[in-house]
Amino acid sequence: MIVAVVIPVYNEIELLPRLIERLDATPRPVTPGGIQATRLCVVVDDGSTDGTADWMAEHLDGREDALVLYAKQNGGKGTALARGFAAALQAGADVILVQDADLEYDPADHAPALAPILRGDADAVIGSRFIGQTHRVLYYWHSVANRVITTLSNMLSNLNLTDIECGTKAFTARVAREMTIEESRFGVEPEMVAKLAKLRLPPADRSSTEPRPIRIYEVPVSYAGRTYAEGKKIGWRDGVAALRCIAKYNLRRRRGAYKPAPK
Repeated sequence: MIVAVVIPVYNEIELLPRLIERLDATPRPVTPGGIQATRLCVVVDDGSTDGTADWMAEHLDGREDALVLYAKQNGGKGTALARGFAAALQAGADVILVQDADLEYDPADHAPALAPILRGDADAVIGSRFIGQTHRVLYYWHSVANRVITTLSNMLSNLNLTDIECGTKAFTARVAREMTIEESRFGVEPEMVAKLAKLRLPPADRSSTEPRPIRIYEVPVSYAGRTYAEGKKIGWRDGVAALRCIAKYNLRRRRGAYKPAPK
């Protein structure tokens, strides 16, 4: 089994080396049967201008457990994730997990985030910074905006999530193939959640012809958020864009989902 960790990167010359070091020290995922999965780090540079790409070329190119992609211009997190997902699937990944390069999310949380998928209970997992894990205390209005965005998303998707903007998300390969990413920037987070809510997969029971909703689990993750002085990139415009994406992708008619073969 191959677990691909997709890492979108933009101007993180200080933190990317620390992230890779921490990933190397993190045990690889283990299936319920005791089989250790192969971990493939898919690192997507999104047009960095601070030397990040040079560091990647020197330290990651040629590693058997790394797949490195470069972009000449900055396209945004959504663009980087779309490229990373495609590369991971082409490399044969069975599971894809998103890890931001800025270390706001801890690779130590990969095991609990992957567990519901590896034991066959979930098709997708979404992390939450609000259900019991340690987190750095930062901006009050950011937390208010996040809760408003999540509540609106839940109202339209009929899910009961607590943190749709969380960067920790994991998917089976089948789900990742069906979930075409359209948003270029941080609107990709509500876009993915809306598409997960609408996605249908083949029935688990062969006696049934009805496609089934995907199984989504939520797991707690720790969070060490950054200040803007420390390099935080998301801003109020992204919050406004999130509202637009929630309406756009939740109200859009479902397309591209599994349809049972005609009899």
